[in-house]
Amino acid sequence: MEEDLKLLYEASVRVIQEGKVIKGRIVDIRPKGVLIDIGYKSEGIISLAEFESEELELNKEIDVFVESIEDERGEVVLSRDKAKKLLNWKKIERAYREDELIEGKILKKIKGGFIVTVFGLEGFLPLSLSTFKGAFEKEIFGNSFKFKIIKLNHLRHSLILSRKEALQKEKETIKEKIWKELEVRKIVTGVVKAVTDFGAFLDLGGIDGLLHITDMSWSKINHPSEVVALGDRLEVVVLGFDRENQKISLGLKQRTVDPWSDIEKKYPVGTKVKGKIKNILPYGVFIELEKGIEGLVHISEVSWSKRIANISELFSVSDIIEAKVLSVDKDARRLSLSIKQLEINPWLEAESKYPRGAKVTGRIRGFTDYGAFVELEDNLEGMIHISDLSWTKRISHPQEVLKKGQKIEVVVLACDSKSQRISLGLKQISSSPWPEIAEKYPLNSILEVEIIYLTDFGIFVKLEEDLEGMVFKDEIEKERVEKLKSGDKIRVKVIRVDTELGRIGLSAKV
Repeated sequence: MEEDLKLLYEASVRVIQEGKVIKGRIVDIRPKGVLIDIGYKSEGIISLAEFESEELELNKEIDVFVESIEDERGEVVLSRDKAKKLLNWKKIERAYREDELIEGKILKKIKGGFIVTVFGLEGFLPLSLSTFKGAFEKEIFGNSFKFKIIKLNHLRHSLILSRKEALQKEKETIKEKIWKELEVRKIVTGVVKAVTDFGAFLDLGGIDGLLHITDMSWSKINHPSEVVALGDRLEVVVLGFDRENQKISLGLKQRTVDPWSDIEKKYPVGTKVKGKIKNILPYGVFIELEKGIEGLVHISEVSWSKRIANISELFSVSDIIEAKVLSVDKDARRLSLSIKQLEINPWLEAESKYPRGAKVTGRIRGFTDYGAFVELEDNLEGMIHISDLSWTKRISHPQEVLKKGQKIEVVVLACDSKSQRISLGLKQISSSPWPEIAEKYPLNSILEVEIIYLTDFGIFVKLEEDLEGMVFKDEIEKERVEKLKSGDKIRVKVIRVDTELGRIGLSAKV
């Protein structure tokens, strides 16, 4: 019977292996130690020092390390510290195996790096992998950071850590999270990290997005710096993204209602509007009617009558002006305006007011190489062609005869209201002298004249003051052509007088 009881007792005793971590239960807390029941034939005692600040309770289950099943006194030898270290090392091994980041505290600095405590164990952090260069000691020592295990020594239970690679992994994790949560039309927050001519790059918390200049404002802007600056924190809309090419398009203006959405209702054709000049270009001025809405007054829509060469002479940026809406194109986002349409068109009565042959007075307003512009009444403008300045004198430029601001009397040669042109003549104020010239220089008359200048096709000669004749090359003997020069006197014969065109043809073959 005793033998049977002994066998039954031995069968009920737990099989315990040395060098293993097992579960134990606190059965008594004594001044010198803690009594632990591990399900063996005898309990083990662990020194109170191994529990540090750990809260002790009866029947609390804890992990313990079996150092020896039986010492020289026949007692089980257990360790709480070794259990913790072994379990913590397994955590470190798992983190290394699964490429997980672990948290550690910087303990002290040694040659070549730092000592870091991780799960109660010490690891080495090389200076080159610390990312602490330039940091203050108070920012480092005693503080916890995330690390990546880059090397393990299983026998010596030593490890090498990297803060640099941990930061990189954290960034990659954050990036992945952001990419997964990205949606078109979603509002995200970003910080401006760079401003270029074409837009701004925003840091969305680990990945960058581009806010293009065209998506910054409904208003026309010349440079992104007019809207954003480095360090600005903006709420923007995701317009689109390409995960494969790592591109994200952002919009700022899309946070507000498009002012062009109901443009046709706000500014119907024919409406009189008022706005501020935002920009002046050679072809017209842009007027801001409201934030995001600009209209163009083309140079041709500034005045009914004045010929405008330089529009910037009439307007300045920030001028407030009135205009009339000519057309609205919502899709193209174009608004055409006119200043002259606010006035009565003086060309409607121009043909009756300036009939052909009428003598009128005007003032020289400007010149071109081919004529002079004359300002008439009602601010209408006519032009004298260079060929209508003199009956006989050959004129190279209108300024040889006229001066700007000069008041003159002219004859209306033609008035076309549709094309808005008035042709004027100065020479027509007096009768053509050519009938008299034809009588004075009959055909075959022999004259002695002075060469004024030579051309590739002939020579011009002076018949009298303001009267020239032309000798074509084929009317000069070949051997003489190369010898002639300005100022020479030659004999010529009158071979043609054209009273309509006002020309005299001569021949040097006398």
